[in-house]
Amino acid sequence: MNMKIPFCCKIFGISFVELKNLFLLSFISFVLLLACACSDEYMFPADAVKVKTDKKYEGMIKVSPIGESFVLGSNKEKFPDKEKPEMEVLLDYDYMVGKHEVTRKEYFALMGKKAGGKLKIPKGMKGDSLPITNVTYFDAVLFANERSKKEKFDTAYSYISSSFNSDGNCTNLEGLAFHPEVDAYRLPTEAEWVLVAFQNWAPLFSWNAATSNYTLHPICTADINHFGFCDLSGNALEWVNDWLGKFRDTSLVNYVGAPDGGRLGERVVKGGSYRDPQMMSYVSRGDIYTVTSSSLGDYLGFRLAFGKIPDPVWMGSKGGATNSRIELKATSNMVKDIFGSYQVKLVFRNDLTGNLSYVNYAAGSLTVEEIEDTIDVYHPEISPDGKWVAFCTKPEGSNQPSDVYVRSLIHDTILVKLDVDGAAIPRWHVLQNGDTAVVYVSGADVNSNEPDWKKMSTWQVVFSNGKFKTPKKILDGSFHGGISDDESLTVTGARMLRARMAPKKGDIFSKDAVDSVWYNGEQACNASLAKNGSKQTLFLDFVGKTGTDFVGKKYISHERMFVADSTGRLVKSIPSPAGYTFDHTEWASRTNYAIATLANNNGVHSRIVLVNMKDSSIIDLLEGNELWHPCLWVKDAVSSDGDILLFPDSAGVYYVDGGNWSSNVLRTKMELFWTHKDEIEFFIVGSSRVESGIIPDSIKTGYALNMGHSGNCLNSSIYLANYYAMNHAEKLRAIIIGIDIDIWEDEVGMSSYVFDAAPGWKYDANHNFWVDGLPEGFIDAVQNSYPSSLEVQENYMESRGFVWRVGNGWGAPEVEKEYKDSVLDADSPYQWNLGLLVSLLTAAYDADIKVIGVIFPQNPKYRQTGAWGRYGPSWSLAEKIMERLEWFNFRYTNFYLLDENKMGKHDYTDDMAVDTDHLSGKGAAQLTHRLDSLLSTIRYLR
Repeated sequence: MNMKIPFCCKIFGISFVELKNLFLLSFISFVLLLACACSDEYMFPADAVKVKTDKKYEGMIKVSPIGESFVLGSNKEKFPDKEKPEMEVLLDYDYMVGKHEVTRKEYFALMGKKAGGKLKIPKGMKGDSLPITNVTYFDAVLFANERSKKEKFDTAYSYISSSFNSDGNCTNLEGLAFHPEVDAYRLPTEAEWVLVAFQNWAPLFSWNAATSNYTLHPICTADINHFGFCDLSGNALEWVNDWLGKFRDTSLVNYVGAPDGGRLGERVVKGGSYRDPQMMSYVSRGDIYTVTSSSLGDYLGFRLAFGKIPDPVWMGSKGGATNSRIELKATSNMVKDIFGSYQVKLVFRNDLTGNLSYVNYAAGSLTVEEIEDTIDVYHPEISPDGKWVAFCTKPEGSNQPSDVYVRSLIHDTILVKLDVDGAAIPRWHVLQNGDTAVVYVSGADVNSNEPDWKKMSTWQVVFSNGKFKTPKKILDGSFHGGISDDESLTVTGARMLRARMAPKKGDIFSKDAVDSVWYNGEQACNASLAKNGSKQTLFLDFVGKTGTDFVGKKYISHERMFVADSTGRLVKSIPSPAGYTFDHTEWASRTNYAIATLANNNGVHSRIVLVNMKDSSIIDLLEGNELWHPCLWVKDAVSSDGDILLFPDSAGVYYVDGGNWSSNVLRTKMELFWTHKDEIEFFIVGSSRVESGIIPDSIKTGYALNMGHSGNCLNSSIYLANYYAMNHAEKLRAIIIGIDIDIWEDEVGMSSYVFDAAPGWKYDANHNFWVDGLPEGFIDAVQNSYPSSLEVQENYMESRGFVWRVGNGWGAPEVEKEYKDSVLDADSPYQWNLGLLVSLLTAAYDADIKVIGVIFPQNPKYRQTGAWGRYGPSWSLAEKIMERLEWFNFRYTNFYLLDENKMGKHDYTDDMAVDTDHLSGKGAAQLTHRLDSLLSTIRYLR
């Protein structure tokens, strides 16, 4: 169906669409019923909500659910995993949603003309009434806050600082937090959006790829449902409030999404756009590209919601629904500013579940990971190398039997139990011979009665290659506060603060070592021996004469943390914030910082904080309910003091917090490049088709690295090949480059999207791409720069840049852009790209490097359309371009064309495709095998 609705058509001042809605509503409803029946998708009860307008809130429609549940997602096989399974949801509160998408006029009136300015206004249309697009999630959040402030409401979003690109788009809001309890303007949740969108879902009548001429249209000129909402299934795709979490086969009330962005930091976008298929599904939660908070698109906009959400429910990554969440208060950048490194990890006990939870600040997209288990976790401590965490099953002061376990933080399914009777409160300790051991005590009972305390003992067991060796008893008495590096001091605190001190020359294991009671025998707990060589002991008290005399004023139990020197003399006291007391205090590894839980006046352990032991300042790390026993590990910061050229804010920084998806992926790939530059023989560049279509470790002819990424153009591919591979890969034999002629529609393309997104690219260019040699410490700077998300690291590091994707079939031949027949003249962007390819072939020839151009297979059904591929061009123009490429194959002796598309007549079967233009893992295996055969037959490869 190729219906085109002229938005400008009016009869007696009434638009065509308005007439359509007045006179054909019953017919449309019937058609929609048929459409939904044909699509085999869920149909909402017709009376699931009541709506009304309120003049106080301009442009908003009040939605009142009446107790009917509905579903998010689908169980149908055709939908991807992120849209499965069906999850039943009920909303039991009123809220407001914008009648239409926010317009350019509305946006610029409130925010000023500093975003979305690149959007071209279609000919014959007034831009004011078009939806605002080319805005990030952060832009939408700032707009919502501004409207709240303008109308004298509190704001639904808070943040610490903001960052903007050169076009005025907000690319990051540091410390962004959503407050569902606030009556304010905000983005609608996915559930709120769904409830209003699918009361007469009308993709047939929307501005979509079949009706729009691939351009935006003024709001409310198509697709107006019977509640008065416009453009839900077309025109512009829409941001909603939610992080992209998984659905579960369950029922939830007042669902608000995932508690955080998970390992990828993905957001949900809903609806359809002017470039999407006509039968766009309401189930869809994303775009063809990965959507993060900083994503942009000329087809991506938003509409507002208003109102607080009572008793919100989040669904965690492990499938647990909760009315509370653990909120990250400090970002990776804040942690880097403190410790000089992103290599920081935090573990703690979630006392509501008893599970181990942790945060890896070296992951660009922060999330609180919880490892679900039946084992209670107390007193977790991270190993010196940051790869393992030891914990016990009972807390300090308990007289119940306890066990000790060690779990991997790299592969959290690896769990090792110490096979002994009775083991508690493990501490890591590096022995004098260099072995890493776990020191533990036989029991964690109170130590106030010395004879009973002496019946307990302290043990150590070497832990190596994921296994425990034979335990060895080292001390009488339970010393579970840690052992100093030089083994001259150990402490413990559970009712009393006890220490064992070595003589001047010796260790705590010698016969001359002395057991002492510190703090004048007054009650103390949570003893922790510093790990920075200072041999200071951190502890809490229960208010006694010694502490009161030292502080000089009265305080309450645990209101202050105390520090004693290596002899037990008090040297410092730090007060807790007003309204809180300390609990579970620990030194952070190798630093002058402590980490602690704060308990509020109701006794809820609601905050984990970092305490600067020099100036007593306190920094929030996490906020939630019942956060216990925190431990913070910090890798020693890597300095680059050997070269004055290296500036840590620029050197090797290929990704920044909140950056786009391409930069996220390239951050890891650039680390792979610099780390393995002396091994690389085959440098693979191109688009996401390359990324999921060539398997580097299946190329047996030589060492290969896949640098493919989304947001790619030929210009950015050649940029990477010219300035990085050809300058620094000394063993380079060939450049393998994706030839995607359907994305050759302009000259520079997406290059600025990649190379303007982080300072490291310009820093390299300003230093002539280091052709005279890398400065000392540069690769360290890359490895310690702002990290990619954990999911990217795990997916791309071991695979050398390849991502394995499961096949879903070619599907329908989607055409994303309008294409026209045109000539291949000098002014053609296709001619410009061909010229760019020639420049690469010439430079590579001079360097005795081969170039293999790969044309990836696309949906064979494109032969039934007028488009060669997903983004065009016409078949006649494609034939001319292919003729030119074949001539290059003959003309340039170092160029080899591997055409796996064969003008749509290829042998890549349905199970070899992910979608209309990307290969699955099976398809990648076939293409890579053929590429490897070609490489092995090309003679004289250097």
